[in-house]
Amino acid sequence: MADIISDKGLDILFRSARSYNGWLEKDVSDVLIQAVYDLTKYGATSANGSHGRFVFVKSAAMKEKLVACVDDANKQKVAAAPVTVLIGSDMKFYEKLDKLFPHNLEARSWFEGKPELIAETAFRNSTLQGAYLMLAARSLGLDCGPMSGFDKDKLNQSFFSEEPEENIEVNFICSLGYGDKDSIFPRGPRLSFNEACSII
Repeated sequence: MADIISDKGLDILFRSARSYNGWLEKDVSDVLIQAVYDLTKYGATSANGSHGRFVFVKSAAMKEKLVACVDDANKQKVAAAPVTVLIGSDMKFYEKLDKLFPHNLEARSWFEGKPELIAETAFRNSTLQGAYLMLAARSLGLDCGPMSGFDKDKLNQSFFSEEPEENIEVNFICSLGYGDKDSIFPRGPRLSFNEACSII
């Protein structure tokens, strides 16, 4: 019989998990951040391309820089969060395919010189990796506050305009920490299986 995660684990990852808007004043260690990535990296990506790039913003100076890039509604969320991770898409991910996909050394040629395919593949897979990161963070006891609501061009210029990050474009951002339960809204409704799914 296949192993199945415990009911408590399912609660932590899905049923009880919430998007937080406020945070307790409790540090998130660098060791814990590394542990989050060390789980994230095992999630599947196309041709094992590992298209996502992650910048964990912790310092006061970098946090201030990030706050200047987000919409007014998100400024306090980012300012108060112990960490906010920028989930980016590497538009030159294919340069690492010789290492990451060694059983087919022609994989790089599938993408090189094809900007539309590169952009679509990088965005899709960095989105996947951002979701893996949220599950990894929750599995290690952290809460998450994923966000859009930022000036993409300003954020890219502020964080990804210099080597070696100049090929990265932000996808979304996600605050991490220990959530303040008073900051969450009542659970919103979800679509039923029959409303969202079909079996054909």
